[in-house]
Amino acid sequence: MTEPATAFQQIAEVLDKSDPLAAYRERFAISPECIYLDGNSLGALQPAIGKRLAETVVREWGTDLIQSWNKADWVNLPEAVGEQIAPIIGAAKGCVVATDSTSVNVFKALAAALLLRSDRKKIISERGNFPTDLYMTQAMTNFLGMGHELVMVESDQELVDAIDDETAVVLLTQTDYKTGRMLDMAEITNLAHEKGALIIWDLCHSAGAFPVALDACDVDFAIGCGYKYLNGGPGAPAFIYVKKELQEAVVQPLSGWFAHEAPFQFDPDFEPATSIKRYLTGTPPVLSMIALNEALKIWEDVDMRYIRQKSVGLSQLFIQTIEEKCQELTLVSPRDPMKRGSQVSFTFSGDGYALIQALISEGVIGDFRQPDILRFGFAPLYNSYKDAVRAAEILADIVESGRWKDKKFSLRSTVT
Repeated sequence: MTEPATAFQQIAEVLDKSDPLAAYRERFAISPECIYLDGNSLGALQPAIGKRLAETVVREWGTDLIQSWNKADWVNLPEAVGEQIAPIIGAAKGCVVATDSTSVNVFKALAAALLLRSDRKKIISERGNFPTDLYMTQAMTNFLGMGHELVMVESDQELVDAIDDETAVVLLTQTDYKTGRMLDMAEITNLAHEKGALIIWDLCHSAGAFPVALDACDVDFAIGCGYKYLNGGPGAPAFIYVKKELQEAVVQPLSGWFAHEAPFQFDPDFEPATSIKRYLTGTPPVLSMIALNEALKIWEDVDMRYIRQKSVGLSQLFIQTIEEKCQELTLVSPRDPMKRGSQVSFTFSGDGYALIQALISEGVIGDFRQPDILRFGFAPLYNSYKDAVRAAEILADIVESGRWKDKKFSLRSTVT
């Protein structure tokens, strides 16, 4: 006999029926048995990407060979993909280019910003920022050997107090990768500018998760990846945004041949491109760029306001279900959804890693971050309200039954 639907399941059913984004789920290859809540780490596959890649490999590469740099317009993929990303992050045309990795783009943006503020030595970031941002900043300060200081703050008030007339650059991630806490981009950017500092925003957990307004907030530089909410595939190319007024103000440090004004002139002297192209480096990775190009097509008719509305609805319903059914979990994300990205995080009184592994074994995929964070990312294009409720109920049942205590779930893999 089928058990009657719970109150939360009934709410989910009503919300799913009126969801304006519901039809997009059909464009993703997600098994009906899988509840995928890890799109904040790796977005789901669209089968259209496989078809496009097959065409690229078989016809463009296999048949047309090197001619495809022109015939298939491979040479302009970084700019074309950048233009696809631009409206998703609130950027004007000609301000975004897809290139390299997030780490490499942090290095480029930071170097460019420090050169523009060469009389200042202070770089501000958060101690809890994603490690690659901090590592690249530490490497940059060591490499330059010019007395730059990385100041890592631990609270909003410390951040406000730290930005002063000696600050060259503020480097922040808009959405915290552990807790989903979302910073006020407009307010902090304005504060940095009032003190004469430049700002770099990391959008890895923002782009595609909710509306971003780079131009409206007068942001100087931004970087982000293509493989989380943008669904470009594992290791997809990253992107860099540079405000129009700054693009030609300084030469970025990794001046590879694709950043040249006329790369196929093969001039031995570097002449930087007079556009966002100067923030390219070397030859673009065509296959991964093609995958991202195809993945981004789904966004052409998506209203980001619906993305945000559904994101908040999914996360709120998930939190409510968890907190009613499982007191052993403690919310560490901001309770106010306006201060939270599209991610919900909890801590667990037992072994959080083992609990996540037990959850995955039953078809609900989240992930774990040291020391004790259970992360659940909600991707409104393919997650349903039913997913949110069912995932919470399965999680609560695993905790109540103690199934997570099986020793096999404590065995650590390299990627958590």
